[in-house]
Parts: sequence; C-alpha cells; structure tokens
Amino acid sequence: MSQSEVNLYSSFQKQFLRHAEKPALFTGNGESISFQDLETRSARLASYLTQSGVIPGDRVTVQVQKSPEAVCLYLACLRAGFVFHPLNTGYKPAELEYYIGDARPAAIICDAGSGDVMQQLAGKAGVTKVLTLNADGSGSLPDAASEASENFETVTRDKDDMAALLYSSGTTGVPKGIMLSHENLLVNAQSLIEFWGFTENDVLLHALPIFHVHGLFVGLGCAFLSGASMRWAPAFDAKQAVELLPECTVMMGVPTYYTRLLGEAAFDKNVVSNMRLFISGSAPLLEETFNEFEQHSGHRILERYGMTETNMNTSNPLVGERKAGTVGKPLPGVEVRIVDDQGKSLVEGEIGNLQVRGNNVFKAYWNMPEKTAEDFTEDNFFNTGDKGRIDSDSYVSIVGRAKDMIISGGLNVYPKEIELLIDNVTGVKESAVIGLAHSDFGEAVVAVLVASGVECPEETELIARLKEQLAGFKVPKRVLVIDELPRNTMGKVQKNVLREQYKDLFSGT
Repeated sequence: MSQSEVNLYSSFQKQFLRHAEKPALFTGNGESISFQDLETRSARLASYLTQSGVIPGDRVTVQVQKSPEAVCLYLACLRAGFVFHPLNTGYKPAELEYYIGDARPAAIICDAGSGDVMQQLAGKAGVTKVLTLNADGSGSLPDAASEASENFETVTRDKDDMAALLYSSGTTGVPKGIMLSHENLLVNAQSLIEFWGFTENDVLLHALPIFHVHGLFVGLGCAFLSGASMRWAPAFDAKQAVELLPECTVMMGVPTYYTRLLGEAAFDKNVVSNMRLFISGSAPLLEETFNEFEQHSGHRILERYGMTETNMNTSNPLVGERKAGTVGKPLPGVEVRIVDDQGKSLVEGEIGNLQVRGNNVFKAYWNMPEKTAEDFTEDNFFNTGDKGRIDSDSYVSIVGRAKDMIISGGLNVYPKEIELLIDNVTGVKESAVIGLAHSDFGEAVVAVLVASGVECPEETELIARLKEQLAGFKVPKRVLVIDELPRNTMGKVQKNVLREQYKDLFSGT
C-alpha cells in the first residue's frame, strides 16, 4: 500500500485477523463478540450495501442506538469506501431534515421506531433507500445482509478521501459538514495509542455514544488499532461503571462521568485497583474535580483537548506531570500556536486565539468553500475558535471560547440555533442563550428573553415547545424573562454580562 493509498479499515483489519478469536466487545448482557465477528459482520453489511448500489464516496446517514451491530455498520462503511454520516440519536425531525438534505446520502439507516419519519424526510431529500437497525441488532438491514458474502475486499482509498462526515453548527445557526479523511482518523489513532500506551492487554470501558468523535474515533480507534478489548455499555451509568471498572484498565469519559462517579458511595480505590488510566475530554475538567478524583481513587485524570474538526490535538502525558487546568502538550505531529486578532504570534503565557496544524486536521467543510477559507490561515493553520495560552513547559490551557459555544454534558450546543427558534415564538421579542456553570453537566443551557407586547409563553410551556424541535441536550434548563438584553456601544448583546449576572443560578444543584 503506497503512502497515498489508505483505508482506515485496513489498519484495523490487521489487528482483527491477528486476534481473531479474542473478544473485542463484552456487552452488558453477557454477550462476547470476537474480532472475527466484527470482520465477518462488517463484510456482510459492506457486501449487501454495495450490491444495493451504494458506491465509494456515497454518504450513508446513520441514526441508530449504540450497539455492536452499529459498530459493524461503521466498519462496513469504512471498508467499502462509503462516507459514514452519524447523527445524534436525540435529533428531532426539524434538525434531521437539514442534515439529510445537505449530506445527500445514498442510504439512511435508522431505528425502526423512527422509520416512518425517516421515510418522509428521505422522500423530501430524494433518498430512496431507508433501512432499519435496532439496539438489539434486529432490523431490515441485518436481515437483508444475513445472506450476503462474508468475503469483501477492502476498497482502496486515497489518504484525502472522506471517511466520515460530521456536523458542527456555527454561530450563524447553519450546521457545517466536517469532512474527515481516512488519513485524519488513522494518524490521530496511531498517535493516541502510542501516547497513551494502549496495548492488546488493555480493556476499555466504553460508555460513550458512538455518534460523536470521542466515542467513535477516539475510543474505537484506540481499541481497534491496538487489539484491546472493550467492556461495552449502551450509555454511562455510574452504578454500572462501578461494577465494570474492576474488569477494565482504561476509561474514557466527559467530566460529567467523573463527577457522577464521585457521587457513588461504592466508588473507592478498591474499585479501580486494576485501572491504569482515566481520560477526560469533550468539555473542560474542573480543577476541583481533578483533585477530588485523585483523593478518592489515587488516580490523576489525564485531560486532553480535541475538536470534531481535528480529533485530538493535545494531551497531558501518560508518564510525567498531569497539570490540573491544562489540556497538556501538543501530540506528535500536531503544531499549536497562540496568536492575536491580527494573526501575530504571542509569547508564552499570553492569552490569544488557538490555532492548530497537522495531518489530524480536516481539509475542508462540505460544500462551504468560503467558510473553509475563513477558518484556515494562509499557512494552513486552523482557527479553533478557542482562547488559550501556552506556558513555559509547553502545556496548553483553554481559557474560553470565541465561538460562543456551550458544552453541556460533553456535547456541543450552539446558541444561535436555539435563539432562532425562540425568537420565532409569538410573544418573544428577542433572546440570548448562554451556558451557566452546573455541577453535573459542566454547563447548563439557559435562555434569557425579552417579551414583546403580546403575551409571552410561560417557562414550562416554552421549554415543552423546544423539546419538540430540539434534541434534549440543547433544550434550556431554565428560561428567564428580563426587560432588555444588555448591549455594548455597537449594539451587540453582552452575553458575558448575562453569564456574570446569573452565574449562581444552579449553585444549589
């Protein structure tokens, strides 16, 4: 295979064949799925979808519950050269319509319970193939693929060919398609298994969703590329985690997972005696959580920093000082710099705009050349939109976000998307959506609005309306009504003033 010919699955497959009979996944119901099972099942799915007319480069939109069969579908898309397009299982029809219309998939895979809705959305987008896959592994897709060939030759892909399409909304409210290549995903996984010391002897507690970079590319990538096994949980449950941790060596989670573990009376040093590493990401880890976790468990959480557009950029070290409040040093092959608003590099310790460059960074947004040009510098650094600083030891700290994003429970929430919906409600003049500190979610979504002359909906009514249109993690936990939004001399809403004014709103939670 030449340097330009890359398929992420080919690298996974080497481990799958080497450890064919070894368990790849232990599920919560006692089921053990071997690496050979992953190889065979993904081959059948790839064979069937190829026979059905899906060709390399086609998008396959997937909104299904987390399951071993869903993992096999991801692997099938990789090896067949399709573009895997995962969607949050909480997305509602209004959100899905945009993603499907923009991605223009050749096939849609969904849970049977949402089949009728997906058929309607597919019809609007001109998509003719809609198949189902349920959490228990049943559905029209696995049924149809059961007789397909177990032999499937992995399709050659160029290093820049798209492997996955994920969306990340912008401050304009219009979601951006992030085109991640086979090379992007491969080099990042290779870097992480070396940096974090993953081996075939590891057992990863996998309780993250697999529609998100963290659980999909980081968790699965590290396990599959090293031949490690996984204890598989459909979702994170602190009590279940306490039961599973003695059988594991590594855990990946968002800060919420760690605060919930600390709330479990049974969580102590005995539970984690077999563990070698706890990793946190997707949201800032509070220094107090870092310190409290070390006191309870004897382990210092390893915090790292990544984005959908880049996968992982920096990490605290496996061996060496893990500085609380920092996201560590740049990973091998990743360049990080801090610049001012004019693009001039700043000296160590100064706060500025964080930019990254490396083979882990995506090349372009889907069908948005102007936005791509806006977010990359002339020397090919990506503007992350985060504010940061680099200390004298090269450790990076994230001190804020320039793009006005909220991270609630490890998931990105873009205020403009919610504001557009609220502003269209009769009785609302204008709104501002902010994130406020919350002990469990890290940040909680809060809507602050100004009523118009007509009657404004009550808080509970407005929240109920938004639940019908938005995934649950985006819905405001509170709605506050005030006389007017604070503005600067240019008329821009000062969300920093609102955040300061209501900073203690959830202090009792």
